[in-house]
Amino acid sequence: MSIDPVCGMEASESNEITAEFEGATYYFCSTDCRDFFDEHPKRFVDEPHPHLSEASGVTVPRLHYGRAGGEFDLSIADPESLSAGDRVEFRKTLTDDDVRKFAEATGDTNALHLNDSFAEKTRFGGRIAHGTLVSGLVSAALACLPGLSIYLSQKLKFEGPVQIGESLTAVCEIDDDLDGDRYRLTTRIENADGERVLDGTATVLVDPLPA
Repeated sequence: MSIDPVCGMEASESNEITAEFEGATYYFCSTDCRDFFDEHPKRFVDEPHPHLSEASGVTVPRLHYGRAGGEFDLSIADPESLSAGDRVEFRKTLTDDDVRKFAEATGDTNALHLNDSFAEKTRFGGRIAHGTLVSGLVSAALACLPGLSIYLSQKLKFEGPVQIGESLTAVCEIDDDLDGDRYRLTTRIENADGERVLDGTATVLVDPLPA
């Protein structure tokens, strides 16, 4: 088994997702990682992991992680000193594969999330994503803030169900600086129609990124 030089995930040598560089063959977990490698091959060969993401000149601890997907935007006044009004948005479509992998990882095999004929008979009329899978997009957004965000607490209110295949946007905005590198944020998740499916607040501790 080889290691994907972009994201660090295992990549089977039996697949055909490969690239050649300076006489060596590299294997990838996904075509996304291979395409990213093709743009900067020397960087991924010469530099050790991790290869952190950048947005608007700001380095954040999010890795380019192949099949995981998702996009983010930052609105930060001063990356060296977070303050009220700073925000991050993270967008991702929750696929059937995401739901089934989450069920496998957590053991939450509720038929509402996994079985069509069962879910059709419920108030939702079909399968929906796990609530904690949906709320995980808030965590994904927080990981896009400058520095290393450490979750301390979260309050959530689910406003509506999320169907399989929906595209969601998690929005986290700093509401208050609590001192000691702790911040309170408003958090919400909206669907593609702008309807709020989750509302809440979070408290995080933000450490500097390791050198």
